Amino acid sequence: MNHTDLKNKIIDAGRVLVAEGQDDFTRGHISARLPDNPSLFFMKPHSLGLDEITMENILTIDLEGEVVAGTARRHSEVYIHSEIFRARPDVHCVLHTHPPYSVALSSNERPLKCFNQGGALFYKSLGRYKDSINLIRSKQMGADVARDLGPHRAVLLKNHGIVVTAQTIEELVVSAIMLEEAARIQLIAEAAGECSPEFPEADIRKLQRDISRPDQFVINFDYLVRRLGQRAG
Repeated sequence: MNHTDLKNKIIDAGRVLVAEGQDDFTRGHISARLPDNPSLFFMKPHSLGLDEITMENILTIDLEGEVVAGTARRHSEVYIHSEIFRARPDVHCVLHTHPPYSVALSSNERPLKCFNQGGALFYKSLGRYKDSINLIRSKQMGADVARDLGPHRAVLLKNHGIVVTAQTIEELVVSAIMLEEAARIQLIAEAAGECSPEFPEADIRKLQRDISRPDQFVINFDYLVRRLGQRAG
């Protein structure tokens, strides 16, 4: 994928995320490694909504968190992205947002359960960062988030938000939406009363593999983009 195509994918991702309730004013940010230089990444700028990302305002940033191209303001939480990219060579995309049900789930000690497909996707693949409620504004704090992410798909920042990682923009966006839906269903189910046991781990793992195929993320992401186009028309 060339730089233009990747930037366009980031722009589409921002629009989809807002449509799916992942926005919080101008807070929240998304990034993706440059395909020809993994030590650099594109990132949404500060002071704009996720749905206001354009070809002109996307920043190029290095693993020190420094802007190397672009004139827009850089997010102070850039270190979430730079330190995860530094610690996880397999990660190509990072997203940080504040979706309400995931934030609510982060406030307690309950693990995410497999009560739906989103729960299966993140089954035993969700870390927890509990060091601070504050913004992740230093390299050390970013490194601590990367530490608590570990090998997982995502990490809950206690009383703050989520950080989701992926190899593609499509996987990143669909995963974030599925995590929020899993948190929503779990909170509803637990509030309704005693829940029945989860299915056996082997069953859950099979579902996890089935819904983790790259083509599934592309199909669902493309649908969400098409749906926005239909609404706009």
